[in-house]
Amino acid sequence: MRNYNNKIKLGIIFMASLFILSACSDEYLDNSKIYAEDSESFFNSETDYYNALVAAYDPLQSTFINVLMGEIASNNTLCGGESATDVPGYQQIDDMTHTPVNAQLQNLWSWMFGGVNRAAYIIEFQDKTDFSGKEVIIAEARFLRAYYNFELVKWFGDIPIKPEGRFVLGDEKTIPRSPTADVYALIEQDLEYAVANLNYTAPQTGRATKGSAQALLGKVYLFQDKFDESAAVLENLIQNGGYVLESDYNTIFEFAGENGSGAVFEVQYTDIEGAGFECLQCSEGNVAVGFQGVRGYDGDLFTSGFSFNVPTQEVVDEFEAGDNRKDVAILDIEAWSTSTGAAYTTGYEHTGYFNRKYLPRKRSADAAGDLNLTNPNNYRAIRYADVLLMAAEAYNRKSSPDDVKAKIYLNMVRERAFGNADNNITTTGTNLTAAIYKERRVELVGEGHQFFDLVRTGRGAQIPGFQTGKNEVFPIPIEEIQFSQGNWSQNDNY
Repeated sequence: MRNYNNKIKLGIIFMASLFILSACSDEYLDNSKIYAEDSESFFNSETDYYNALVAAYDPLQSTFINVLMGEIASNNTLCGGESATDVPGYQQIDDMTHTPVNAQLQNLWSWMFGGVNRAAYIIEFQDKTDFSGKEVIIAEARFLRAYYNFELVKWFGDIPIKPEGRFVLGDEKTIPRSPTADVYALIEQDLEYAVANLNYTAPQTGRATKGSAQALLGKVYLFQDKFDESAAVLENLIQNGGYVLESDYNTIFEFAGENGSGAVFEVQYTDIEGAGFECLQCSEGNVAVGFQGVRGYDGDLFTSGFSFNVPTQEVVDEFEAGDNRKDVAILDIEAWSTSTGAAYTTGYEHTGYFNRKYLPRKRSADAAGDLNLTNPNNYRAIRYADVLLMAAEAYNRKSSPDDVKAKIYLNMVRERAFGNADNNITTTGTNLTAAIYKERRVELVGEGHQFFDLVRTGRGAQIPGFQTGKNEVFPIPIEEIQFSQGNWSQNDNY
């Protein structure tokens, strides 16, 4: 078992009634009286602010669903599972047949708004008590609110926002869904504050840094086609952040590779506490890992799982000959079984491939809880390779393109992948743009980015079943529309 003494403990450690995770209007907003009664007796010390910050980090662990569904929604993978009725919400998203009645989309909405409200609680009472270093805690809270709001706007488009603080009972009937541009403006403001008040070195492993905020801000600009702004902030990060690509791609996704030289921001998971399926967001482990495990597996290195999110032959074929990333990203189970003697069974939509980056690894015999729910594999939310590829795209697509700089950053990633410069990209213009898109796909496969990369660049039609003018965003959960009593309209064509 690994040592977590130096990590921020991402658990609900105080006053759970103040920070219940659900953001469904009839659940968390009904607790507004508890908020009102307790808020005046809280935030009286540095410890109070720190504990509130820990609680605001906690919902990051529930972003396993964002990553898993984001990959399933793309053209990288099929849903898989045991059968066509195994987790219907995932199956519908894979087939692009999802509707406003989808339990998994409801979970994502609820959990991310739970995160927004926890971070907003700190922001709302930021001026109550002064102490040295408070600006760092406020900056982290604003980073977290930006992170959760970015997830929400990516998935649902226009969303309600409340810059001054928490949502309370009744807001769902009066606060409109803000236009996407306004949501992004709030995200930018939060991240600019975080950039200005954070350092490149985190106070504890797992907490946001100046580099985390710059990288997320660069991505937020990229999603809005603000390429000049994106290039500027990412260039500053590259020159000053001190991040370095790990020399060995093979190590990045193993336990020993967590929080490494190329880790700009990671969601920290542990195997200390277990959780049941009735409370997936309560798990301290990376639930997505167990979902993606090989069904019925018995053999070396890995443990079994539920065979969701299986890569397609199409994405496997995207890797070029000599690309060392292929065997790290993709497990060819038949080849693996032949070489190691491992046994396995097959599930629904079996392709023969698995997302090796996030397969459950063998652990010590004393690991606690349901092993499929307590996998301690960190999610590499923002990697330095992603930063370099975003910068390459920004330079290539900015108002006055700089393809020389774009190729430098693109080829840094490729040279690590191939172990030499023989496969460097030399093209320019739109051909270079296409090369960057392809590089993002193979470098980041299995990490939940492909769907949103396709949508933001107008290539959503490459996804089977995708309907242009509809599937760029997902439907607002029907419960939220009902609770708003006509205040919120549904997304188009749902």
